[in-house]
Amino acid sequence: MRRYHRPDLVLLGTILALLGIGFIMVYSSSAVRGYIQFDDPYHFLKAETIWVFLGLLAMFVSYRVDLQMLRRFAKPALYTAIVLLVAVKVPGLGRRVNGADRWIGLGPLSIQPSEVIKLSMVLVMAHILALNPHKIRSFRKGVIPVLGLLGVVAGLIMLQPDLGTTLVIAGTTFFMLIAAGARTAHILGLGGSGLGLVVAAIAAAPYRMRRIFAFLDPWADPLGNGYQTIQALLALGPGGLFGLGLGQSRQKFLYLPENHTDFIFAMIGEELGFVGATLVVMLFFLFAWRGFRVAMRTQDPFSGLLAVGLTAMISIQAMINMGVVSGVLPVTGITLPFISYGGTSLVFTMLGVGVLLRVSREIR
Repeated sequence: MRRYHRPDLVLLGTILALLGIGFIMVYSSSAVRGYIQFDDPYHFLKAETIWVFLGLLAMFVSYRVDLQMLRRFAKPALYTAIVLLVAVKVPGLGRRVNGADRWIGLGPLSIQPSEVIKLSMVLVMAHILALNPHKIRSFRKGVIPVLGLLGVVAGLIMLQPDLGTTLVIAGTTFFMLIAAGARTAHILGLGGSGLGLVVAAIAAAPYRMRRIFAFLDPWADPLGNGYQTIQALLALGPGGLFGLGLGQSRQKFLYLPENHTDFIFAMIGEELGFVGATLVVMLFFLFAWRGFRVAMRTQDPFSGLLAVGLTAMISIQAMINMGVVSGVLPVTGITLPFISYGGTSLVFTMLGVGVLLRVSREIR
């Protein structure tokens, strides 16, 4: 029997707080760009309003769906996402931006299949790992099938190419294997192998090697590969303790590329200072704590693994984004969940947190 109660209100409040900060900062960081490119300082804010509304609607819809019904759609969702990943390479259908084939054009709109595959992978992994919990102790019967699926998906994403999303999916799978009860020796082996594959992927692409060198010494190429890192640091540094003030950023005058998407955390640091940036970091820590707390309080393996996967997926992505902006990690194109401007990313993130809130509501 199931009994229902209120969802985790602290988790819900954290999500809405991050969404509110993102809505304000998208306008503050994009007004100049909107005025210059579209003669309308509210251009990006108008689009963000629509995406936030659609995201909240997606969260409400997924919150209302029964988890066992959702489980039945796990494999069809994964197959659909894989087809979409292949479709980005189809001429006339895929849309190339900044040298990457990551989008499918539908008239004026664009869909990013990698956002679809992240959520689909969490659903399928939770389903597979919950079918027979004892198999995960066996490397051949439990771990190998999971790694095979991960390899296919990661290979398709790397063809775009998109190393950031690949790392998020691999990290999420790693957390789910731990939660499912995989052996420590297997986990350590996979971690070492995964690190080796990341190094190989970086070494195989000259532009990734240039990013590594720029990460180590951005001032060696200040107008090239080190430009984004330097401009992000020039935003964070002057912000000081309390920031320059909301709307007072200097880097948003087209000095910092992608200032309203991938590098919006630099805008937060510049305008709201160390206090504002720390608040965002703490909100993500609070989100991770409440998400994993929900997972530990479930008794159904599928629900628990689903909560672990969704929490890890969003938390890892946030960690990578903030690490890139602050110069702790090499530059990779990945958005800050709930806060960065973006359509597909925001809607599917909100779709995922709706499922997470559903898990917090439903107890067996």
